[in-house]
Amino acid sequence: MIKTELNISMEDSHWKTTLPDVEKISHTVLETTFAYVEKHHNLNFLPDQKNILVSLCLSNDQTVQRLNKEFRNIDRPTNVLSFAALDDPDFAKDCKLFDEIELGDIIIALETTQKEAVEKNISFADHYCHLLTHGLLHILGFDHRQDDEAEYMESFETNILQALSIADPYRE
Repeated sequence: MIKTELNISMEDSHWKTTLPDVEKISHTVLETTFAYVEKHHNLNFLPDQKNILVSLCLSNDQTVQRLNKEFRNIDRPTNVLSFAALDDPDFAKDCKLFDEIELGDIIIALETTQKEAVEKNISFADHYCHLLTHGLLHILGFDHRQDDEAEYMESFETNILQALSIADPYRE
């Protein structure tokens, strides 16, 4: 079983009032996601017996818009951004050199997440869990640029969320 650690930074204090148990929820999503992926997907790129670190930043639209513009050349906020260490050419070398492996960073925007939850008529907590799951899958190497990749990733999201007692976000 992969050993994981979640480092949470709360850049916007409104997260605590919007979702008071966000830290506990985040750790549960992390554990559920890694357990499911480990069982159903090849993670042999992750070294055995090393702690896997994931950084989560609970932020706001302003910060996410700035990052989205800087790194994706899109000048608007989005719900979640993921920066996978797998994309770094030195990732494999770093896995051998260090005792802990930094897998990546996930940043979630509060206002966009709130707005989308209202638009979808779902709870903020459920939508947050979906976005965190989505971000975690990205830093584990999943993508959705091609239709087959999207279908594969969405099936993982759906099954992980089901394990968390959350309805399928892709069901019409």
